Amino acid sequence: MNIGILGTGMVGQTIGTKLVELGHPVSLGSRSATNQKAEEWVKKAGSSASHGTFADAAHFGEIVFNCTNGLGALDAMRMAKSDNLAGKTVIDVSNPLDFSHGFPPTLSVCNTDSLGEQIQREFPRAKVVKTLNTVSCQLMVNPSLVPGVHDLFLSGNDQDAKETVRTIVTDWFGWKSVIDLGDISTARGTEQLLPIWIRLMGLWKSPQFNFHIVRAAS
Repeated sequence: MNIGILGTGMVGQTIGTKLVELGHPVSLGSRSATNQKAEEWVKKAGSSASHGTFADAAHFGEIVFNCTNGLGALDAMRMAKSDNLAGKTVIDVSNPLDFSHGFPPTLSVCNTDSLGEQIQREFPRAKVVKTLNTVSCQLMVNPSLVPGVHDLFLSGNDQDAKETVRTIVTDWFGWKSVIDLGDISTARGTEQLLPIWIRLMGLWKSPQFNFHIVRAAS
């Protein structure tokens, strides 16, 4: 399956590398068709890897991952072009973290809205599924880095798209416990986990941890 990835940072490259290893052609997209990080990644990733603009990657992908910086996500997707995203499952991994006032960052949108919802509103023909945004990029593609059972969340309006994403994260990436929270408005909850996630990372000096929801027996 052809996969388009918007973003050439650590998250995009980590997901892209995993997908290439699994045998999927991957196109990494950025603002420029001559992005140096993307060129270097292609050299390392091999013949199934390519790169281009955001629009190139979005057009290439049967499924598109948004791995851009949260504050630039909407601009990146605008550059990807609505027609290239129409009808496709868009896996939104981004978080609306604003570091402009230092550390810890604030959320640029929260409580009554979310970045996932903003993306879905602006690109109504895309099938946006929010997931993977509550774990480190290494854990995204290798959940066994944290022992035991721990949870991944899904949010989205299209049930078929969520089932496609569930297959990707379980069969391709190895997740055992996936919780479907409901429609895209539930992305507010997972995006708002980031402030505590960041504090825990600072406390433990490592991003390799995750949340596990424990329920009382019914």
